[in-house]
Amino acid sequence: MRGLSLGLLVVLGWAHGAAAQGVVVAPHAVYLDHRTRSASITLYNPGADAAEVEIASIYGYPVTDSLGHFMLHIPDSVDATMPAANGWIEAFPRRMTIPPLSRQTVRLLARPPQGLSDGEYWSRVMITARGAAPVATADTAGISIGLALEVRTIIPLTYRKGALSSGVAITGLTVTPAGDSLDVRARLERQGTAAYIGTARGTLLNAAGKPVARFEQPVAVYYDATPGFMLPVAGLPAGSYRVRLELVSERPDISPDLLLRAPPARDSLEVRLP
Repeated sequence: MRGLSLGLLVVLGWAHGAAAQGVVVAPHAVYLDHRTRSASITLYNPGADAAEVEIASIYGYPVTDSLGHFMLHIPDSVDATMPAANGWIEAFPRRMTIPPLSRQTVRLLARPPQGLSDGEYWSRVMITARGAAPVATADTAGISIGLALEVRTIIPLTYRKGALSSGVAITGLTVTPAGDSLDVRARLERQGTAAYIGTARGTLLNAAGKPVARFEQPVAVYYDATPGFMLPVAGLPAGSYRVRLELVSERPDISPDLLLRAPPARDSLEVRLP
């Protein structure tokens, strides 16, 4: 099993371009269905040098570690019981050179096997950009030194067939002091036949029911997960409060027509600040 931190790679459906280190990728998540079976992504090279780019498909999905952080789980092997689409996703072109300040469109085509069952199937599109970067030196003999750079951006690809449903339930809500914050954790149990893509919103209410602190974070629950969220409480007076956690099937970075709608999930817990 391999795991990659979501702080380093784009795996929940939101993306960051690697400024001068790689290429900027749009959109941040790809959705295909059994009717169209194709989509495209756009790569932009913001650097001053050409970038050698390669596209690959891998199978992986987000999980949470013991600290509540999301990370990408990449199984050592893929078998027929897994909802993996990576073996039948093709990219055209698969390798390319993108000049400086230029764009390249890549078409993604799905060739699912005959008799594919209804359901949701997952892949990750891995965009590897290779280039060189100069290294400043104090040498005055006209010698230049460069480093070979390889930057990978990973975005989710979802293939859907048939009528699907999604949802999430919150269980085991806990709140633990963590410095000037509260560590809010809960088990998120996925429901339905597809991954749950949405947003977690946390609110701290004072004794009068007034919100005094908040957090908002995108979540992707492919299997049951136990994420942790930090709720800032610095400067708040001692007393009784209520932590309220809500999950909604909304994401500002994904078109609403691509999201599977689900009823909001909510839970709350009384806490006391010392």
